[in-house]
Amino acid sequence: MAAAGDEPRVRGCHIVAVPFPGRGHVNAMMNLCRLLAARGAAVTFVVTEEWLGLLRSSSSAAAAGVRLRTIPNVIPSEHGRAADHSGFLDAVATEMEAPFERLLDGLEGPPPAALVADAYVSWVVAVGNRRGVPVWPLFPMAASFFFAYYHYDRLPAWLTDAGEHAPDSDNSEQQLVRHISSQASSSIRLSDLEPLIHNKRTVKHILSVISSIRNAQCLLFTTMYELEASVIDSLQSVYSCPVYPIGPCVPYMTLEDHRTMSNGDTSQGDYFTWLDSQPVNSVLYVSLGSFVSVSASQLDEIALGLEASEVRFLWILREQSTRVRELIGDTGKGMILPWCEQLKVLCHSSVGGFLTHCGMNSTLEAIFAGVPMLALPLFFDQPIDGRLIAEEWKIGLNLRDWANKDGLIGREDIARAAKRLMSSDEADAKAVRSGALEWKVASRRAVDKGGSSYRNLSSLMEMVCTSE
Repeated sequence: MAAAGDEPRVRGCHIVAVPFPGRGHVNAMMNLCRLLAARGAAVTFVVTEEWLGLLRSSSSAAAAGVRLRTIPNVIPSEHGRAADHSGFLDAVATEMEAPFERLLDGLEGPPPAALVADAYVSWVVAVGNRRGVPVWPLFPMAASFFFAYYHYDRLPAWLTDAGEHAPDSDNSEQQLVRHISSQASSSIRLSDLEPLIHNKRTVKHILSVISSIRNAQCLLFTTMYELEASVIDSLQSVYSCPVYPIGPCVPYMTLEDHRTMSNGDTSQGDYFTWLDSQPVNSVLYVSLGSFVSVSASQLDEIALGLEASEVRFLWILREQSTRVRELIGDTGKGMILPWCEQLKVLCHSSVGGFLTHCGMNSTLEAIFAGVPMLALPLFFDQPIDGRLIAEEWKIGLNLRDWANKDGLIGREDIARAAKRLMSSDEADAKAVRSGALEWKVASRRAVDKGGSSYRNLSSLMEMVCTSE
């Protein structure tokens, strides 16, 4: 990969970044801002006062060339926002715009050359249009998810109307591609849009995001072109503005940074020492995200399934770790921690698999590291990601396929899937691992000098910045 010092640089280019106030969204935006700063841009990263504190206590602290500025805490706290996600979206849509405009009016330094905003903070497009400042929305989920909702009006009424049930039909009728466009992934099912698509308040926000893009100056994706080429091409054909995938938008620029932030927990500093002592590709990394938790019964099944599998594991568990330790005891096979530097862990030679909730950031980090996945999608866009992982990109197994009628995945199936993924003998495991390594090579090529994402980032900077 090209070193930061090798990047073509710009001068006098001030970019204001506005992430959606959620962990995965903030991380994705900060990763993009690191890249912009490496090209010479001066970036102002705008967060709430609560998020300023969270950033300063985490590994997502601002990079050189990125300054943090705040607006007041006008939205519900990050802690507990999952309890009323639709209400949180409402607050972000209505409460942040006015304080952001006041901040813009008082910012020191040159006026912004562009506003780069999480697409879910769609009011930034109107702010930029009023001020004559270009706006670059960043969509931090799969382009395939965006594409499905772009074609919302083509989806069958039984899916989009609350209370309707799917008609009896063959499997081909359940394919998304049969309803919206030949460019959609043939692996995605209509059921992968559920249950999110039945939440009318949330769907209203998603459709508002998509509508706002028509007034933006470009559309950015955290994915890379090679992963979703046909969808990106189709979106470019319907939007007059450029569509730039600039991923995998993960913190690869920090991999050489040996400073380890531990979020104040000094007891976990030896997890890399433990990883160093494990055989190559022997450890299953387990992390199910920071937003939505699995049910207590599903957590129990995961714990007991991992124990039964006898697979080595490193499990990131912020809550309920005491319960899990009591369930499985001291197996000697794993570690349970509240936090780790995820991309560095995934890139460690002893890590050979990732049990993941399929958030887009985690999915892209696994692809960048070349690590195959056990997909356990929980919420929002994640069922689509899980389907892409297992059936489109063929770099993992989808645990959702083993769920019972209540949605629970049993310990026996979890143990069987873990052993299968981590096996060095089974043909399908070898194929998945080989595919993951191929995507690793493709992702490094995309961000390296001359690659698709590198070129897209260069084109983006040329839109508003002057080269040195």
